[in-house]
Amino acid sequence: MTTEYEQARLTRLRKLDLLDTPSSESFDRITRMASQLFDLPIAAVSLTDQDRQWFKSRVGVEHWEIPREKACCGEVADTANVLVVNDLLASDTYKNSLLAESGIRFYAGAPLMTRDGFSLGAMCVLGTEPREVSEKELAALQDLSTMVMSQIELQHTVGRVDSGTGLPNYLQFVEDLEDLARDYPDETYYALSTELIDLSEASTLQRVMGPSYLEDLSLAGSELMQEVLGENKRIYHIGPGQFAYIEVGPAERVLEQAQQLHQALLDIRLKNASPFMLRPVIGVAPFQLGVNQPGNILRIAHSASRDARTDECAVGWYNKETDMNHQRRFGLIANFADALEADDQLHLVYQPRLDAVSGKCLGAEALLRWNHSTLGAISPAEFVPLVEKTPLARGLTDWVLRQAIRQAGKWQREGHLLTVSVNIAAANLEEDGFCERLQRYLKAEQLPLTAIELELTESSLMNNSRAARRQLECIADSGLTLSIDDFGTGYSSLAYLQNIPAQIVKIDRSFIDGLEDKDRNQTLVRSMISMTHDLGYRVVAEGVETEEAYKILQSLSCDEVQGYWFARPLPINDFDNWISTRQQ
Repeated sequence: MTTEYEQARLTRLRKLDLLDTPSSESFDRITRMASQLFDLPIAAVSLTDQDRQWFKSRVGVEHWEIPREKACCGEVADTANVLVVNDLLASDTYKNSLLAESGIRFYAGAPLMTRDGFSLGAMCVLGTEPREVSEKELAALQDLSTMVMSQIELQHTVGRVDSGTGLPNYLQFVEDLEDLARDYPDETYYALSTELIDLSEASTLQRVMGPSYLEDLSLAGSELMQEVLGENKRIYHIGPGQFAYIEVGPAERVLEQAQQLHQALLDIRLKNASPFMLRPVIGVAPFQLGVNQPGNILRIAHSASRDARTDECAVGWYNKETDMNHQRRFGLIANFADALEADDQLHLVYQPRLDAVSGKCLGAEALLRWNHSTLGAISPAEFVPLVEKTPLARGLTDWVLRQAIRQAGKWQREGHLLTVSVNIAAANLEEDGFCERLQRYLKAEQLPLTAIELELTESSLMNNSRAARRQLECIADSGLTLSIDDFGTGYSSLAYLQNIPAQIVKIDRSFIDGLEDKDRNQTLVRSMISMTHDLGYRVVAEGVETEEAYKILQSLSCDEVQGYWFARPLPINDFDNWISTRQQ
């Protein structure tokens, strides 16, 4: 019959998340020391479970557990006292025990005591010959048991356990996988990453519901997961509303279990109500111990959960191709800083802009190209959107502006009065002194303000921060030309046109593509040109690729055109040759 003390002791033991966990070098080190100090072949950190002795660490024994019945460590746990059995065969209690039958003759064990007085098991040493033990040796054994408890407390309280849920955290996850890899190299497992909410909405949740909301949700989620997966399943709390655990077995069973867990998580309750913005997903990633590093294992499991959220499904299976694409993108961001400093990776090409009526070249759009040192040519459609979301956006624009202004100065000195348009990012409007710096660059090349035109997308122009408004006001007051790029794609309301200090609208190529065959597009483009003209804007059509589209734009009174029908983006020398031929 289980006593109240025994039930409380077992509760303390299980809350420490030690049972059925991989061996750990931090404990193995103590066990080896015990074996050496006593000059005995067997030593163990033995934890007393309800009906078994389970070895967290062991030297000289192959098995992980033995029955608790007639186990010497069981007596240590029951009495919380040091136990020495000089000869098991001479003991009425243990002469018929499993240990004695397996050839063990000597046992000494010191209790593993918690601070609140519960014995978790024993630090024990065993031998195959009868033996006496000295007071000095007993003191050493007790010191070793204290060291084991210090290690247990250290892992549980310092950096290894999440205080809110009581679950082991990411650091413990990494350590456990390292330990597993030592014991079971080359084994295949599955890492499962569970997100209770969309992490991109975490800051909104904290702002609306308060920081305690995510803590309460994580606690409720952890308790439900433990209930569904079983009390022996080791679950890790990785971050706000984020959990991980490890599975073995057939993939079909792992997926089925994940589906069942997802269904259960939909029923989480907080104060008898459904949690706000609860949207659980689970990612499953197979991995091989000794091949995949622990940090990478969690990363690929998280990647699978993000794919599940993107695909709007309950459970996502790790997709290597998708993951490699993500890694490539972040690799490009990491490499772009070096590209800005290199002399041979970045260069500009220029696509002519022509008067729609006369066909005269009025300017050119400066477009960035990147020849990566190992990957070769990288499409700007791939790297520019990535870089623009990082602090490197400022360096990117500054590099382009310097090169474009230098080239505009060269053309002006050669008698080509061309306006060079440059794309800038929303981040540039957040820079202190961006407008003033641009004017200094123009002054250094002795260029008029009309030599450069700044292109911003609609979404960038809708930045309502004080710094952005200040920069837009400076651009307007200085006389610099501003154009709205990709017009018609970025914002649902046209009200902003009343307040933006722009002079030019560039109709997005998606409206020009197939213009000659699509009556609906013609109607839209006609309306855009008419409306923006009425508001005082000059209109440029991008993506003109056929003569028929060009003629339609002329008939609609479009002001300027740009596209492959006239010229592709050209390197400097090719552009100079093109414009000379055009003039002739």
